[in-house]
Amino acid sequence: MAFGARVRARRTQLSWSQEAAAHECGVHWTYLGQVERGRRSPRVENIMRFAAGLQTTPGQLMDGLPMPSAPGDPA
Repeated sequence: MAFGARVRARRTQLSWSQEAAAHECGVHWTYLGQVERGRRSPRVENIMRFAAGLQTTPGQLMDGLPMPSAPGDPA
């Protein structure tokens, strides 16, 4: 969810709709919306697309995010 919040914040900063941002990123707008809401976890290549399309770096979108726990990891 934190990654999606950063994507949404950057899109909002650019004053772009989901449709416009998705076009710039080369993804479908429904996928972008799912990522922003934390319902989808993007693959590395899509993280790169989001960064390029949103005129930022993957680091700006990813640095400091909490590590997701793997299935079976102790809580």
